[in-house]
Amino acid sequence: MPLSTADRSVPAAAGPAPVLQAEAAAAQWGWYAVHTHPRKEAVALENLQRQGFEPYMPRLHVQKVRRGKAVMLDEPMFPRYLFVRLDSSAQGRSWAPIRSTLGVRNLVQFGGRPARVQPELIDWLRDREKHFDPLHLFEPGDKVTVADGPFKGLEALYQGVDGEHRALILLEILSKPVRLAMDAGQLIRN
Repeated sequence: MPLSTADRSVPAAAGPAPVLQAEAAAAQWGWYAVHTHPRKEAVALENLQRQGFEPYMPRLHVQKVRRGKAVMLDEPMFPRYLFVRLDSSAQGRSWAPIRSTLGVRNLVQFGGRPARVQPELIDWLRDREKHFDPLHLFEPGDKVTVADGPFKGLEALYQGVDGEHRALILLEILSKPVRLAMDAGQLIRN
């Protein structure tokens, strides 16, 4: 029995829908790893931004000793590496300027092809960076030795930091525990 025109399915229009074409064009963008010169991550980041690229350098807040004082610093999560978002389609801009950017050594490559980084990893790194607690030189309960000052050579128990970011330690003086505040740069972990 022949089907009426109402019962027949209408074939789909040829070619992808406009929305799919836009998604395909957007799919050409990706994140790539960039290798920098030693301690030049910030220089490379700034120069890539100036050229109109979208770079990203995950950072950690860490406590370090500088000139005998404990200071909080922003350091790259991956020393000598950062990421840049690039268009890999033929219509994308040339990647050649990246290699000659001040601070950049080259694009990371595997088998002669730039190393593509999954966007989920970049999202995860950005989330971790926002919610990461700063790394301190010492954790409460660590045994330390005073390296400088009148109590030099004495062992103590690290307690934490005070409101002025000085290290709080517990020393035993004359068989009594005494709590002192001093710069964390004056302490050495045992």
